[in-house]
Amino acid sequence: MKTDYEVTYILRPQLEEAEVDERSNAIADLVNRSGGEVRTIEKLGKKRLAYEIADLREGVYVVMAFRSEAAAARELERQLRLNEDVVRALLVKLDPRILAAAAAAPPAPPPPSNVPAA
Repeated sequence: MKTDYEVTYILRPQLEEAEVDERSNAIADLVNRSGGEVRTIEKLGKKRLAYEIADLREGVYVVMAFRSEAAAARELERQLRLNEDVVRALLVKLDPRILAAAAAAPPAPPPPSNVPAA
């Protein structure tokens, strides 16, 4: 049975934008080849880490939502641990009740603008 997952991983900060795209596409391809379905990939950019990891003070954050079998998610987690460009990764199983509630909720209104009217 396929389940919804979300993985957040941090790539080395030395990677160029094209390399970040290449690595994130390769990781998404791992999910697709194992029979999963990538829903979204969101590149959050370079951010400061909460604490130093392997002498790194910042990293490139990427969040990917996908749907797959549990075995494929475990394999993705294993591959992320083996990838030397991935500094850290966190894989979470999404609760279907929360997903259903989020889908049923009305869209959030846009934030108020602080720009004075002309």
